[in-house]
Amino acid sequence: MDWQGFAEQIGVMAHDLLEQPSVDATLRRVTGSAVELVAGCDAAGILVLSAESVSLAPTEPWVAELDQLQCKLGQGPCFDAARPSTGERVLRIADFTEAEPRWADFVAEARKCGVGSMMGFLLYTEDEDFGALNFYSRRPGAFTEESERAGVVLASHAAVALSAARTHAQMEQALATRHQIGQAMGILMARHNIPEKDAFNRLRGYSQNHNVKLREVALLVCEQGALPRS
Repeated sequence: MDWQGFAEQIGVMAHDLLEQPSVDATLRRVTGSAVELVAGCDAAGILVLSAESVSLAPTEPWVAELDQLQCKLGQGPCFDAARPSTGERVLRIADFTEAEPRWADFVAEARKCGVGSMMGFLLYTEDEDFGALNFYSRRPGAFTEESERAGVVLASHAAVALSAARTHAQMEQALATRHQIGQAMGILMARHNIPEKDAFNRLRGYSQNHNVKLREVALLVCEQGALPRS
């Protein structure tokens, strides 16, 4: 493998990731980069396990199907990689034509989809875990030790970029919420001829009494020009 060329491509990708306009765009750039940069990788996706399992930014429709199959069966390298409690950060099936006792049910079903080999990498930073970055190949034995090392590097960069993208998205949402609350306060101040503090207290009181988030109360005021009737 041309590691010099790979390093240059990773540098370009890392810069590109930080310039993506949204979390979704960042995810798509990550999985697209996997197919571009990792030898043997025909398709990629990100599996997140939370209240509901979610397959994100799959480069092929069958990637999402395989992710959901792992979740349905409760087994598979990507399913295990997405659960940091397993203590493993890289998991793989080198050859789907051979027996795999650890994930026997998944291998039997996935083989029907034409998958030959796959790898899963835990996406994590020191502060949080995001799920697993998953590589798929139609060919058995497609992934080498070099492919795995390249995948680890890509997953590390992807996790940092995802963390930055999520932080940026949260900041934008917070600023938008603050602006909306300010608008709602201005409406109440003008409508009722009350000071800023009283306007905020009315918003907060309605939020607490009706178990509605403050930003949702502010949106109602901006849309209706007043607090909803109790």
